[in-house]
Amino acid sequence: MNSDQPVPREVKVIDTASLLRLEERAGELGLNQRLDPGWVMENAAPDGAHYLWPALWNSTPHRPASPRQLRCELLITLRAGEHVMSLLDLLPDDFTPLPRVTSRDEGMRVSRLLDRAPSVREWLLKEGGGSSGRL
Repeated sequence: MNSDQPVPREVKVIDTASLLRLEERAGELGLNQRLDPGWVMENAAPDGAHYLWPALWNSTPHRPASPRQLRCELLITLRAGEHVMSLLDLLPDDFTPLPRVTSRDEGMRVSRLLDRAPSVREWLLKEGGGSSGRL
């Protein structure tokens, strides 16, 4: 995927193991938007579906060796069935092979959930847990 192209117009669906791998990779690469994988492991539904909705291309001119990244809105399904929203930066080569949402209805449902879901930080404050790690 050429990062000079428009932002992809496809929603990806991933399982919790894939989400953990992507969060760990973002941490290894030092990408700006990511969650602590420990938080994800503790709070994400083990069998949940999570969604990545591309929002913009992110570049870091102050770090010229860092490749351009795709910043995605991330909808996480929590253990109790709630949803929270975060952001996740991915390299284009990590985004492209992920499975796509296959129906327009599912994409619209994800869009509505993203519009209503609290951010991870808001959810933590509501739960009385403060924030920990990169949230």
